Amino acid sequence: MLSRVADSLYWMSRYLERAEHTARVVAVNLNLSLDRMGPDGQSHRGRLSGSLPAPPLEGLTHSFALDDPSPDLANRAAIAACLTAARENARQVREQVTSEMWEQLNRLYIEVRDAPAENWTTQTHEALTSIMEGVHLFQGVTDATMAHGEGWHYIRAGRFLERAGNTASMLTAHFEEFLGRSDQPIALDEFVEWVGILKSACAFESYCRYYTADLRATRVAEFLILNADFPRSIRFAAGQVEGALKAIARHTGRSGGRAERLAGRFRASLDFAQVDELMSGGLRERLRDIVRQCADVHAAMHETYITYPIAASLAS
Repeated sequence: MLSRVADSLYWMSRYLERAEHTARVVAVNLNLSLDRMGPDGQSHRGRLSGSLPAPPLEGLTHSFALDDPSPDLANRAAIAACLTAARENARQVREQVTSEMWEQLNRLYIEVRDAPAENWTTQTHEALTSIMEGVHLFQGVTDATMAHGEGWHYIRAGRFLERAGNTASMLTAHFEEFLGRSDQPIALDEFVEWVGILKSACAFESYCRYYTADLRATRVAEFLILNADFPRSIRFAAGQVEGALKAIARHTGRSGGRAERLAGRFRASLDFAQVDELMSGGLRERLRDIVRQCADVHAAMHETYITYPIAASLAS
């Protein structure tokens, strides 16, 4: 597969995951804002803004009006920018994606592009839910209609690498303020915030099945970082990234090199981690290290499969 094709599939997947994550976090926090009051609003919006990934356009930022519980148009622009970038990457490799994938992505892009601005103030939840469902549908269509070959594994690597970094950033913003009394029941005045972090990762119901509704900081961290079965945990995402890179190496007949080693180290560091070690050894520093590891795997993957020198290709 040409490196430009691999790069487009990879970034298409990352931008769609970024759009879905942004829409979900904003939607959850918009619902929970009804239970917040007074000075909690300003600190909440600071955490929310810090937990969202950067949009793909220079100078575009997430912003929130403190006197209005609904997200302003900057968030619509950030989500639309991600969908536009994803569609452009898919358009450049139209022959590599299935007709069903292209139709769904194009439908989602047009829906957001042509939506009246009023929808983001009068029907905000419906608009955000439509985006989340549209991305989920695209991911399902991709898995159901695209051959699970080299291109599909680039898509998988992009999706889960983006997911791991987003989850780590979101947890960092949350634990910056609420870490403390880690093995004690959550205080009543903080309960909404901990429900919010779980719902922002689609994890509240799954968490309750594991631990019941007894919310504790240690358990939340363990579930969202170290759970091997939950598809939005960092450990699960790391395993998927490593598996995708190993599959790409098999399909290309080349060594995964530094990218595969870094992905394996990333996955192993989570496989053998213990939550008490994370909580006592500096959870925020560990989460920042996870974000750095994601960036290192991304850079190594690009160096190995996208921007590699011609001599390396001839040697293989």
